[in-house]
Amino acid sequence: MAQVLTLKFIENVKPGDSRQEIPDAGMPGLYLVVQPSGAMSWSVRYRFDGRPRKFTIGSHPAFKLADARKAASAVLRSVSEGRDPIDEKKAAASARTRDMDRIENLFDDFHKRYVLEKNRPSTATEKKRTIDVDIVPKWKGRMIGSITRRDVLTLIDEAAERAPIQANRVHALLSKFFNWCIERDIITASPMVKLKPPSQEHHRDRILTKDEVRLVWLASEKIGWPFGTMVKLLLLTGQRRTEVAGAERSEFDLKENEASWTIPKDRSKNGKAHFVPLPQSAAEIVRSVPQLEKKSAFLLTTTGESAISGFSRAKANLDAEMIKIARKEIEEAGGDPDEFKLTPWRLHDLRRTAASGMASLGIAVHVVEAVLNHRSGSIKGVAAVYNKYEYADEKRRALSAWGHLVAEIVGIEKPDNVIPMKSAV
Repeated sequence: MAQVLTLKFIENVKPGDSRQEIPDAGMPGLYLVVQPSGAMSWSVRYRFDGRPRKFTIGSHPAFKLADARKAASAVLRSVSEGRDPIDEKKAAASARTRDMDRIENLFDDFHKRYVLEKNRPSTATEKKRTIDVDIVPKWKGRMIGSITRRDVLTLIDEAAERAPIQANRVHALLSKFFNWCIERDIITASPMVKLKPPSQEHHRDRILTKDEVRLVWLASEKIGWPFGTMVKLLLLTGQRRTEVAGAERSEFDLKENEASWTIPKDRSKNGKAHFVPLPQSAAEIVRSVPQLEKKSAFLLTTTGESAISGFSRAKANLDAEMIKIARKEIEEAGGDPDEFKLTPWRLHDLRRTAASGMASLGIAVHVVEAVLNHRSGSIKGVAAVYNKYEYADEKRRALSAWGHLVAEIVGIEKPDNVIPMKSAV
């Protein structure tokens, strides 16, 4: 028998041996459902198109009595307007599922749950750019289940026409994305299976000649701080562009004759803090870097808010200065300046040039690798795991000798002042 439910009545309801449905006379159609376990919930019973229907509102006490009556009123109002609340609820749930399975939404989730968690910040930024530029704009609005192998091939082929190596990055990212979707039970098969990268990549072996090193140095002085400063530090230390460009003042210890730079693990590619002894020339460069009126944590910054960027434009300016200097020298020597052509090179080639230069001075390969923070091959097996020796002294002698050689090449130090590497070790 229906009765007007009250808070006190609900609090005193005792569960029975079987499920109970207690009708609310205060809102006809509303029922308090009491399970033998004592759990309680609310439901609404009504008829639609002649059929009995039951709409579940939710549990008690998540839905209080007043909330349940309000929800029941809305359900019954829909029925009176000729709409079935159960069908509407299913349609809304289906729409939410469809929205979740849209490519742009899944890639947002993939970026938050996978890319950001599995990659360093700089790598995550590069992958996000690939997602936003090369993938999502092509498939936006589509459901993941509609993406076929042909769709993937078309997207990768278009990327390969613009930039073959970037197409490989797209291929790798899509492989991870679809595997991630399989792991989360979003799809059952990947359209990437047995799909090979579109372009063959070759390891670069470009090393700058001594004359190119000299031109790089002179051009760096021409363009000045901050990009010219960065290029000089790249050459003298052999470290990565992201590590030099993002260096913070607090990372440097500039004590006389023992200057050093410690790259923290969160900025190091291999996730390990890296000790870099600074040759005298590099230490002097760091000491000479100006501090903006607005003090900044970054060594190389124009805004004070962030590290320098815009490397493509700055590299183009550096190349232009190198060409200008070389042609002027040729002209002054009586030659034809137009005959000079600058062989294409990248900033990363400075790292390889530094490594090659140290090797030419007799530096052992394991010391060069220690300088580069690149443990790739000379210390293997158990020794690679248990060897905690960082070769600090050897690294300092190696970088010092390399710094002297650079100084000789660029003409700021006479050959007699260069310390032969073999006698320094």
